[in-house]
Amino acid sequence: MDRQNRELRSLIEPDGRLRLWLENTPMNAPGAGEIVVRVEAAPLNPSDLLLLLGPADPGSLRQAGQPHRPMVEGEVPRELLPGITGRLGQALPVGNEGAGTVIAAGLGAEALIGRTVAIRGAPGTYAAYQTVRATDALILPDGVSARDGASAFINPLTALGMVETMRREGHHALVHTAAASNLGRMLNRLCRADGVPLVNIVRRPEQVDLLRSEGAAHVLDSSAPAFADALRTALEATGATLAFDAIGGGTMAATILAAMEAVAARRLPVYSRYGAPTPKQVYIYGMLDPGPRVLEGQFGMAWSVGGWLMTWFYDRLDEADAGRLRERAAAELLTTFASSYTGEIGLAELLSPDSLRTCTRRATGAKFLIAPSRDLA
Repeated sequence: MDRQNRELRSLIEPDGRLRLWLENTPMNAPGAGEIVVRVEAAPLNPSDLLLLLGPADPGSLRQAGQPHRPMVEGEVPRELLPGITGRLGQALPVGNEGAGTVIAAGLGAEALIGRTVAIRGAPGTYAAYQTVRATDALILPDGVSARDGASAFINPLTALGMVETMRREGHHALVHTAAASNLGRMLNRLCRADGVPLVNIVRRPEQVDLLRSEGAAHVLDSSAPAFADALRTALEATGATLAFDAIGGGTMAATILAAMEAVAARRLPVYSRYGAPTPKQVYIYGMLDPGPRVLEGQFGMAWSVGGWLMTWFYDRLDEADAGRLRERAAAELLTTFASSYTGEIGLAELLSPDSLRTCTRRATGAKFLIAPSRDLA
C-alpha cells in the first residue's frame, strides 16, 4: 500500500526514563481475510494509561523532541522499576480498542470496504491505521458512528462479563466499586435492564447523587462515617455475595467480605465457629490504588479474593457465548452501553505534558477520546 502509518509508542528505559513519541512505519497490503481500518476514534481507558505512562510520575512529564517530531519524557521512580521489568527497553504500541472506516481488504473481506467497524486486541489502536483480521472486527450497526463505537469492546464486554460471571458462579446480585465511572454507569444500566440487584460503591457525595439520578437503587459513599453499616444494610436487601473491585489496594475488598460474612452469619439457624457456608467472592479487576491489598477481618471460611480480567474471561468463552455478548454490545451501543467523553484529542496534541496530565486526572465522568487519524498530513 502506498501509505505511511503513524503510531504512538511508549518506552521505559532500564534507568526509569519514559519516552513517548509518534513512529512512522510502512504499511503492507492486507492479507487474505484481513482489513485495514482508518482509526477515527479510540478511548483513553485506565488500562491504556497504564501502558502509556506506566508508573511514571505525571509531575515529571516534560516536552522534548522537535516541533515537527514532538516527544514527551518523564521519570519512573527507581523503586517501582522492579514491578515492570518485563517492559523495560521495549517500544510498545498503545491503545486497546477503537473504531473507524475499512479502507482496504484482503481476499474474502472485500465486502467490508467502506463499513464502520470497532476493533480490539490489535497491537496499538493509537495509530492512524490498523490491520486486523476481519473476523476480529465488530461491524457497527447503521447510524452508529466511529465515535459511538470507539468503546464498543472493553467497557461493554466488561459489564456483560461481570453479569455473566455472576450467573455462571451461582450468585444473584453484585457489588461494584468506583461505580460512578463510565463502566460503572454502564453496569448500572445493564443490571437495571436485566433485573440484577446491584450495590454501587462510590467515594464522594456528588457521585451518589449522579447514580441515583440514573435510577440506581443502592449507592453508598465509602467516605461516609456510617459506610460499613450502610453496606451491611444494602447486602441484606440484595443478597449480593459477589463483588468486582476497581480499587485494588487498601482495605475495600476486606470491608466487603466482612460485611458479606456478617449478613450471611445472621441468617444461620445455629452458630458455627467456621462462619457462614455461603460462598463470598471479591474479584479485583482494577488498580486505582496501586498500594498493598490488606485482607484483615472476620470472613468465615467460605471466601475468596482473586483477579478478573475481561479479555481473559472473554477469550475463554465458546464462540456462541462470545458472539451473544458481542451482539448485545453492538445492539445497545447507543443506550445501555453508551459512552460519554470529556474531550477529543489528536495524536500530536496528546504529546504534550499538559494534555497528558489532564487526561490522567481521575475525575468523575472524565473520559477522553483519541482521534488518531484526525490530523493526518
